Amino acid sequence: MIGYGYPVTKVLKILKLNKLIYYYNINKDSDIQYSKKEKPINMGGRPIPGSSKTTDEKLVCDDQIKEYILEIAETEELCYGYYKITIILRRKFKLIINKKKVYRLCKELGVLRPQREIKPKYLRKINHNREITKPDSLWEVDIKYSYTNGEGMLFYITFFIDVYHRNIIEYRIRLSYTAEDIVITLKRPLMKRNLYNQETT
Repeated sequence: MIGYGYPVTKVLKILKLNKLIYYYNINKDSDIQYSKKEKPINMGGRPIPGSSKTTDEKLVCDDQIKEYILEIAETEELCYGYYKITIILRRKFKLIINKKKVYRLCKELGVLRPQREIKPKYLRKINHNREITKPDSLWEVDIKYSYTNGEGMLFYITFFIDVYHRNIIEYRIRLSYTAEDIVITLKRPLMKRNLYNQETT
């Protein structure tokens, strides 16, 4: 029945068999098979141990850990990723296990959540939708803040810049800024350049 894809825990409950005996026999049979023929050659890297320890120094084989993972996936209301499953395995089953191994076991079981789609990052570009051919065609405003030396008081400074020649045409420094202050700061260069009463677009 297990070979046809039925969960091990459900089959063992029906047959009233102990999990430890079942997994012990699986590990024992695998050792006998390897003794009859050569063990697979390690192609490099640290060999997979096939088990993990608990906080009280007990060995738990990977098959049992897979059952724990399936149990978490079936009983938990939320769909957890491998990182949160790792935390549950540590808290609930006292396993000493890292997230890389849990990821590998989840991948073998096919219970990994689909990865979120990573959107490509685009460079922020300024829209050049205006052709500036003369001064006072387009102004830009920028607000900065800083601290006074020695006093630690916050102050704000507002700049109005003429885009054509990139010069500051007006600025104002205040300890606080409101919408009225912005209007006053804007009126000054408009009046200086005789633009205050003209219709602007």
